Amino acid sequence: MLDLLAVQSSGANATIVTLIYSLLLAFVLSSMIGWTYEKTFLGLSYSRNFVQALVLSSMVACTVMQAIGDNVGRGLGMLGALSIVRFRTSFKDPRDIMFIFMSLGAGIGCGVFSWGAALGGTIAFCCVAFLLSRTGLGTKHFFDGMLRFAMANESATRMAIEDIMKSNLKTYILITMREVDGGARVDCAYQVRLRSSMPAAEVMKLLTNVEGISDISFMMQDATTEM
Repeated sequence: MLDLLAVQSSGANATIVTLIYSLLLAFVLSSMIGWTYEKTFLGLSYSRNFVQALVLSSMVACTVMQAIGDNVGRGLGMLGALSIVRFRTSFKDPRDIMFIFMSLGAGIGCGVFSWGAALGGTIAFCCVAFLLSRTGLGTKHFFDGMLRFAMANESATRMAIEDIMKSNLKTYILITMREVDGGARVDCAYQVRLRSSMPAAEVMKLLTNVEGISDISFMMQDATTEM
């Protein structure tokens, strides 16, 4: 029985069995990377096509390395052929680039029949990706979002709003206050941190019941970009 972690082959002596095993392992490893990306994604613009591209790029890398083998001439020819292609896709998130590199690395490892390195590297990468997503390493922001509203410039309205925010928000801080309508109304903006038992929609509903308040909006802070 073929041992995936022990068989050592070269491109010149590769058999159909080892080629099939390499492509299957590249598919499995890249699918694991794609699943990890899906489960640890924290941004706003999730792309199903990107996850599928992770799997396909690994298969392509594996096929290219198998085609080159140990032949230097093939390698130079493949380099010249690929230099004709111009990739215009831009990545806004550096984390996406790392997933692409890992998928390509797994495919290359399978293509040169270094199955142990490909498997071990993929498992380590996925574990670290899950660890970073759970620990929140690199997170700097303290607030969950920005609460904005306009209120009547009256002490009763200010006191009612203050009571609601004290009772239902964990933390809040006033960042802007601007008088409008000749001082009759005040536009306010707060950075707030929500309680786990009180979502933003509930806080906005309570504020709506206050007489003299209008134009209430809440902007959630982007999970991947600091404000």
